[in-house]
Amino acid sequence: MNIQVTEQADARPIDAKPELTIRLCGPRGFCAGVDRAIQIVVLALKAYGAPVYVRHEIVHNRYVVEGLEAKGAIFVEELNEIPAEHRQQPVVFSAHGVPKSVPEDAQSRNLFYLDATCPLVSKVHKQAMRHQRLGRHVILIGHAGHPEVIGTMGQLPEGTVSLVETIADADVYVPIDPDNLGYVTQTTLSVDDTAGVIARLQERFPNLTAPSADSICYATTNRQEAVKQAADGCDLFITVGAPNSSNSKRLVEVALRAGAKRSMLVQRASELNWDEIGTIRTLGISAGASAPEVIVDEIIEAFRARFDAKVELAITTEETENFLVNRELREVPLTQEDMAWVNGERPLSV
Repeated sequence: MNIQVTEQADARPIDAKPELTIRLCGPRGFCAGVDRAIQIVVLALKAYGAPVYVRHEIVHNRYVVEGLEAKGAIFVEELNEIPAEHRQQPVVFSAHGVPKSVPEDAQSRNLFYLDATCPLVSKVHKQAMRHQRLGRHVILIGHAGHPEVIGTMGQLPEGTVSLVETIADADVYVPIDPDNLGYVTQTTLSVDDTAGVIARLQERFPNLTAPSADSICYATTNRQEAVKQAADGCDLFITVGAPNSSNSKRLVEVALRAGAKRSMLVQRASELNWDEIGTIRTLGISAGASAPEVIVDEIIEAFRARFDAKVELAITTEETENFLVNRELREVPLTQEDMAWVNGERPLSV
């Protein structure tokens, strides 16, 4: 894939600042699943009023979570934290998906819930359940403890799914029936790392059945591809994202492998250590699928304050995906201000 580069002229006066070329990757930032999840919380607040409860972080980004808290969302770890007097208020399940036991628990408590699971994660759930229904033991390739992995494993009866994280895990995995295996993957993994794990499993278990479609989502693949194209020759590559964001951490790794001299994960401009950054001439920037564009802008402006910066847009593809919100919310109108929240463009001040 050839990188498409478009220069944005910098109208700032030339001064003594060192020159810097910023390669700004596209696609970057919010994906359709994150858009949908945030939209569900914003619409629920409009339709039902505050508070709206959210089980776990709606997406892995503190800036988004804190902004929604300011609008009236309350984040809880478990459903038993919702007070009895608020049980008529909605509770939203995060974009990462939840085990089957969670909606069952909500029903037993007479809670009204809205599921914000990304449709592409739901597709992985269905693929895993199909493997199991057809008598295959399911191998889930993913990271232990990640909410998506917990949710996917929780779709299946105990003992019918095994987690494999690495090629080393694939080397030592011993199934009960090597001829009846099917695999799915977490949606936010490194494309290259996952290909290696799958290849090793297929080498050991030739009858291993693949899912009907790739489990790694389009947004993860697209962001990694853009970073691969832009990172070579960068003195530093910055990925905007949270430390608990799987897809963001993978972009840090991809940038290093693709030729960036240094690569780091940054949540906000305030985290930038300018002594550590030092003298650079080429900077790459991308953002994980749950990182708002407003923080990307904030970081670019921080570099503009210290460098005579020229921004190049390194675009590899355009994303047009859009996922519908829950049926209960489709008639609730979204204002321009609401859309600024949904698109990650709201002001830094709440």
